[in-house]
Amino acid sequence: MGILQGKRILVTGVLTDQSIAFHVARLAQEQGADVILTSFGRVMSLTTRSAGRLPSTPPVIQLDVTNDDDLLALQGRVREHVDGLDGVLHSIGFAPETALGGKFLSTPWADVSTALHVSAFSLKSLSVAAEPLLDRGGSIVGLDFDAAVAWPKYDWMGVAKAALESTSRYLARDLGPQGIRVNLVSAGPIRTMAAKSIPGFEEFEGIWSTRAPLTWDVNDPEPAARACVALMSDWFPATTGEIVHVDGGVHSQGG
Repeated sequence: MGILQGKRILVTGVLTDQSIAFHVARLAQEQGADVILTSFGRVMSLTTRSAGRLPSTPPVIQLDVTNDDDLLALQGRVREHVDGLDGVLHSIGFAPETALGGKFLSTPWADVSTALHVSAFSLKSLSVAAEPLLDRGGSIVGLDFDAAVAWPKYDWMGVAKAALESTSRYLARDLGPQGIRVNLVSAGPIRTMAAKSIPGFEEFEGIWSTRAPLTWDVNDPEPAARACVALMSDWFPATTGEIVHVDGGVHSQGG
C-alpha cells in the first residue's frame, strides 16, 4: 500500500517528462493517488501528451493562475473528477527575458511584476482557490530554488523565489488552522524546459558539479519529486512553513 493511497492530488506545471512535476505525478500515482493535471493555452498540448506517458492517463484541466476566472472555476473543474483534494503541487514560474541573464539593473517594473505575479503571488492564488477542496486538510507543496544568495544570471527570478519562500510561510500561518500544511522543496538545477530558457544555465551546472557533497545529476528530477510526494503524505503531519533542500547538499557549503 502506497504512502498516498486514496489521496487526491492536483499537479501543476507538467510540460515534458523531464519536468519535476511530471515525476511528482508519476510517483503519486505509483503511491496510490488519484492525480489531476492542470495546464492552459499553447502548452496544453504538451501537458496532454505528457499525461499519456504516466502510468495511468490523468485528466488535464484548464488553469492559468494569473486568470481570476480560471481560479474561480477551479473547484468545479476539479469536482468533475474527484470529490476534493488532499494535496496540491505548485510548480509554476516565469520571468520575461529582460529579467534574467545579467540585466538586473535595467529590468523594467512591468517585467519584474510579471515575474513576481507568476512565480510567487500565484502560490497564494492557487492555495486560496484550492482551499475549499482541501476539506480534510492536506498539503500544498511548491518547487523552489534557494533564494538565500544571489546566483549568476538568475536576477529577478531569484527575487521572485525569495518572495515565494516568504509567501509560503505566511500561507502556513493562515492555512494551518484548517489543517493545511504549506512547504517548499528547494531543488538543485534540473535540465527541464524551463531551466534551459535561463541564460547561463550551464554556470549552475558548474557550481553543483564541484560543490555538492552527495554529487548532483542535472538530468534526474526524481530526488526532488520524491521529496514532494513525501511532504504530501501523512508522514509529515506536523511540518509546515518549511523549505526542504534537495540539492545534493550545496546549500550547506561555503563558497
